[in-house]
Amino acid sequence: MEQAQLVKYKLTDNSWWKQVDYILSFTEPIYSMMRVTDTEEPRLHLINEMWNTMVEKVKAAIYKHESREPEEESAFYSVVHGILEDWWSRSKTPLQCLAHSLNPRYYSDSWINQAANRLPPHRDAEISRVRNNCWRKLFFTTDNLRTVKSEYGEFALLGTKHFSLNSRADRDKLDPKMWWATHGTSAQAVQSLAFKLLSQPVSSSCCQRNWRTYDSIRDIVRDKLRPKWADDLVFVHNNLRLLSRRSEEYHTDREARYWDVGDDNFKSLGGAGILESANLSLDEP
Repeated sequence: MEQAQLVKYKLTDNSWWKQVDYILSFTEPIYSMMRVTDTEEPRLHLINEMWNTMVEKVKAAIYKHESREPEEESAFYSVVHGILEDWWSRSKTPLQCLAHSLNPRYYSDSWINQAANRLPPHRDAEISRVRNNCWRKLFFTTDNLRTVKSEYGEFALLGTKHFSLNSRADRDKLDPKMWWATHGTSAQAVQSLAFKLLSQPVSSSCCQRNWRTYDSIRDIVRDKLRPKWADDLVFVHNNLRLLSRRSEEYHTDREARYWDVGDDNFKSLGGAGILESANLSLDEP
């Protein structure tokens, strides 16, 4: 009875609902970003901007509730921002920065002028550092590395060697992939990479497959397995799956392919019926 009275009191208490509204005001941007980035849509090139926008909205909601000026300190916001930074440091990847750098929209004046602290990717120190590391990993030979750096420099500064002057006006008008298809023909090294990155979906499906593998490794029998050892076994297991696709057996033995698709849950082809003649492979679209 006391619990029912408490629920009734809370439901009719305006101050309690104001607290709920406040919590929703700064958690909604976080939830929205998580929802938008967990789809099969190509969003890899938008993650960095989404992160910055989300942090700004969270800060604005908290500072509005606390009636603080932007330059003032907020103990509560510092805690929330620390949690978000920890999550961001564990989830971000170098390819996000590289995809961000190849989005033409982020070099347009209309996007840069929307906020006072915005910089084009080639003037952002952190993004430039990560991007240059990616160049060195993706392009091994000196000639290829020099070529891609030259093409990117032309793209960032709108040089006329590879890009026409008309391409500037289309930077914030065309879809990024359409822009590269229209104006990037002369910069084929960067164009080819842009097509791959700008088509890359952002989804948790890979994480879910890892969790299933983790469940198979850490069971009741091995409940005392150290987390670091379990993580290493998941890493090895998934890399063995990737390496198996390069083997000759993968292309000649159907059971090897079924293991790749069905993971450890696959036992044999017995009773598979029509699947015995199916050509299953994760390499196909």
